[in-house]
Amino acid sequence: MFHDLISNVTVVVALASWLAAQFIKLITFAIRERKFDYGFLFRLGGMPSSHTASAAACATSVGLRAGFGSALFALSLGLVVLIMIDAQSVRRAAGAQARLLNQIAEEFYRHHKFSPEKLVEFLGHTRMEVLAGAVLGVLVALAGHGFFPNWAGLQ
Repeated sequence: MFHDLISNVTVVVALASWLAAQFIKLITFAIRERKFDYGFLFRLGGMPSSHTASAAACATSVGLRAGFGSALFALSLGLVVLIMIDAQSVRRAAGAQARLLNQIAEEFYRHHKFSPEKLVEFLGHTRMEVLAGAVLGVLVALAGHGFFPNWAGLQ
Protein backbone atom coordinates (compact mmCIF):
# COMPACT_ATOMS: atom_id res chain seq x y z
CA MET A 1 0.00 0.00 0.00
CA PHE A 2 2.77 2.47 0.92
CA HIS A 3 4.56 1.61 -2.33
CA ASP A 4 1.37 2.36 -4.27
CA LEU A 5 1.14 5.77 -2.60
CA ILE A 6 4.72 6.82 -3.23
CA SER A 7 4.61 5.55 -6.82
CA ASN A 8 1.41 7.50 -7.57
CA VAL A 9 2.63 10.67 -9.28
CA THR A 10 -0.61 12.51 -8.47
CA VAL A 11 -0.14 11.96 -4.74
CA VAL A 12 3.56 12.82 -4.94
CA VAL A 13 3.09 16.11 -6.82
CA ALA A 14 0.23 17.12 -4.48
CA LEU A 15 2.48 16.56 -1.44
CA ALA A 16 5.49 18.16 -3.14
CA SER A 17 3.53 21.31 -3.97
CA TRP A 18 2.23 21.58 -0.41
CA LEU A 19 5.79 21.23 0.92
CA ALA A 20 7.10 23.75 -1.62
CA ALA A 21 4.48 26.31 -0.58
CA GLN A 22 5.20 25.79 3.13
CA PHE A 23 8.96 26.14 2.59
CA ILE A 24 8.42 29.31 0.54
CA LYS A 25 6.41 30.72 3.48
CA LEU A 26 9.12 29.68 5.95
CA ILE A 27 11.92 31.24 3.90
CA THR A 28 10.07 34.50 3.25
CA PHE A 29 9.17 34.73 6.95
CA ALA A 30 12.82 34.10 7.94
CA ILE A 31 14.05 36.79 5.55
CA ARG A 32 11.39 39.31 6.55
CA GLU A 33 11.58 38.78 10.33
CA ARG A 34 15.27 37.78 10.51
CA LYS A 35 14.45 34.73 12.59
CA PHE A 36 13.81 31.07 11.84
CA ASP A 37 10.64 29.42 13.12
CA TYR A 38 10.08 25.76 12.14
CA GLY A 39 6.49 26.07 13.35
CA PHE A 40 5.86 28.21 10.28
CA LEU A 41 5.93 25.00 8.22
CA PHE A 42 2.58 24.01 9.73
CA ARG A 43 0.78 27.36 9.96
CA LEU A 44 -2.22 28.31 7.88
CA GLY A 45 -2.44 31.35 5.65
CA GLY A 46 0.28 33.30 3.91
CA MET A 47 1.88 33.43 0.48
CA PRO A 48 1.38 31.11 -1.39
CA SER A 49 -1.66 29.07 -0.40
CA SER A 50 -0.43 25.54 0.24
CA HIS A 51 -3.97 24.11 0.14
CA THR A 52 -4.53 25.61 -3.29
CA ALA A 53 -1.08 24.53 -4.50
CA SER A 54 -1.72 20.95 -3.46
CA ALA A 55 -5.20 20.81 -4.98
CA ALA A 56 -4.06 22.47 -8.22
CA ALA A 57 -1.15 20.04 -8.54
CA CYS A 58 -3.51 17.13 -7.98
CA ALA A 59 -6.00 18.37 -10.58
CA THR A 60 -3.26 19.11 -13.12
CA SER A 61 -1.83 15.63 -12.63
CA VAL A 62 -5.27 14.07 -13.03
CA GLY A 63 -5.72 16.06 -16.24
CA LEU A 64 -2.36 14.93 -17.58
CA ARG A 65 -3.07 11.29 -16.74
CA ALA A 66 -6.80 10.91 -17.43
CA GLY A 67 -7.24 13.73 -19.96
CA PHE A 68 -8.48 17.27 -19.51
CA GLY A 69 -11.82 16.26 -21.01
CA SER A 70 -12.42 13.47 -18.50
CA ALA A 71 -15.05 13.46 -15.79
CA LEU A 72 -12.31 12.79 -13.25
CA PHE A 73 -10.52 16.01 -14.22
CA ALA A 74 -13.84 17.92 -14.05
CA LEU A 75 -14.33 16.63 -10.51
CA SER A 76 -10.75 17.57 -9.58
CA LEU A 77 -11.16 21.04 -11.04
CA GLY A 78 -14.41 21.54 -9.12
CA LEU A 79 -12.63 20.66 -5.88
CA VAL A 80 -9.82 23.12 -6.67
CA VAL A 81 -12.35 25.90 -7.21
CA LEU A 82 -14.07 25.08 -3.91
CA ILE A 83 -10.75 25.07 -2.06
CA MET A 84 -9.77 28.39 -3.62
CA ILE A 85 -13.08 30.01 -2.67
CA ASP A 86 -12.83 28.61 0.86
CA ALA A 87 -9.24 29.81 1.27
CA GLN A 88 -9.89 33.38 0.20
CA SER A 89 -13.35 33.96 1.62
CA VAL A 90 -14.56 31.63 4.37
CA ARG A 91 -11.22 31.08 6.15
CA ARG A 92 -10.19 34.70 5.65
CA ALA A 93 -13.44 35.87 7.24
CA ALA A 94 -12.90 33.44 10.13
CA GLY A 95 -9.44 34.94 10.65
CA ALA A 96 -10.87 38.48 10.72
CA GLN A 97 -13.50 37.39 13.25
CA ALA A 98 -10.82 35.73 15.41
CA ARG A 99 -8.79 38.96 15.36
CA LEU A 100 -11.83 40.96 16.53
CA LEU A 101 -12.72 38.42 19.23
CA ASN A 102 -9.13 38.48 20.49
CA GLN A 103 -9.30 42.30 20.77
CA ILE A 104 -12.59 42.08 22.69
CA ALA A 105 -11.20 39.38 25.01
CA GLU A 106 -8.04 41.42 25.63
CA GLU A 107 -10.09 44.51 26.52
CA PHE A 108 -12.34 42.43 28.78
CA TYR A 109 -9.26 40.89 30.45
CA ARG A 110 -7.94 44.32 31.40
CA HIS A 111 -11.11 45.07 33.37
CA HIS A 112 -12.14 41.64 34.70
CA LYS A 113 -8.85 39.79 35.26
CA PHE A 114 -9.37 36.50 33.46
CA SER A 115 -6.93 34.76 31.14
CA PRO A 116 -8.23 34.89 27.58
CA GLU A 117 -7.37 32.08 25.21
CA LYS A 118 -6.20 33.54 21.90
CA LEU A 119 -7.86 32.35 18.71
CA VAL A 120 -5.81 31.69 15.58
CA GLU A 121 -6.07 34.78 13.40
CA PHE A 122 -3.90 33.83 10.43
CA LEU A 123 -6.26 31.47 8.61
CA GLY A 124 -7.19 32.64 5.15
CA HIS A 125 -5.61 34.05 2.03
CA THR A 126 -5.81 37.03 -0.27
CA ARG A 127 -6.72 36.43 -3.89
CA MET A 128 -3.05 36.88 -4.84
CA GLU A 129 -1.94 34.22 -2.32
CA VAL A 130 -4.53 31.80 -3.72
CA LEU A 131 -3.50 32.58 -7.31
CA ALA A 132 0.18 32.08 -6.44
CA GLY A 133 -0.70 28.72 -4.84
CA ALA A 134 -2.56 27.63 -7.98
CA VAL A 135 0.35 28.61 -10.22
CA LEU A 136 2.82 26.84 -7.94
CA GLY A 137 0.70 23.68 -7.94
CA VAL A 138 0.39 23.59 -11.72
CA LEU A 139 4.14 24.16 -12.13
CA VAL A 140 5.04 21.42 -9.64
CA ALA A 141 2.68 18.97 -11.38
CA LEU A 142 4.08 19.82 -14.82
CA ALA A 143 7.63 19.45 -13.49
CA GLY A 144 6.82 16.13 -11.81
CA HIS A 145 5.30 14.74 -14.98
CA GLY A 146 7.99 16.28 -17.19
CA PHE A 147 11.02 15.10 -15.24
CA PHE A 148 9.66 11.62 -14.56
CA PRO A 149 7.53 10.68 -17.59
CA ASN A 150 7.90 6.90 -17.10
CA TRP A 151 7.04 7.20 -13.44
CA ALA A 152 4.05 9.36 -14.31
CA GLY A 153 2.78 6.84 -16.86
CA LEU A 154 3.38 9.18 -19.80
CA GLN A 155 5.66 7.17 -22.15
